[in-house]
Amino acid sequence: MKTEELEVSTWLPVAPEALYRAWLDSRAHSALTGAEASVQPGVDGVFYAWDGYITGANLELEPGRRILQSWRTSEFPEGHPPSLLEVLLDPDAGGTRITLRHTDIPEGQADAYEQGWEEHYFVPMRTYFVEAGAKRAAKTAKKTAAKKTAAKKTAAKKTAAKKTAARRK
Repeated sequence: MKTEELEVSTWLPVAPEALYRAWLDSRAHSALTGAEASVQPGVDGVFYAWDGYITGANLELEPGRRILQSWRTSEFPEGHPPSLLEVLLDPDAGGTRITLRHTDIPEGQADAYEQGWEEHYFVPMRTYFVEAGAKRAAKTAKKTAAKKTAAKKTAAKKTAAKKTAARRK
């Protein structure tokens, strides 16, 4: 059987370790793509994504760096073996350069999968991680404001206590 391959890459505003964990977690994978996914995170763990359109298994895992999976869609011809998807995660400019090397794709399907990786993974992942970063920043700002308020209240109490002690003398 003739096959094709492709390589696509993008930058995401997330640490490689966080992206690695999200890719291999059912709830996070579903949230970052916007479609149901189920992932058993270890080597030989099976997964499905996009409501079962994609299925496969984890073949090799290098935490925070690399994921190698067998991968197929419901559009693969009957009897065609799974393709291989290598997910490479490289730290880059405060985020991650994610590169997908997809090999052994049935002939005539690579262009559609290249477009699919962009539209159904990279675009929603950018949104997910930008929003997650904004939520983290807002949470941090809220905590910082709460600490400042608490510090002001503590300082005010200390000042009042000093004034009371001075009056007693």
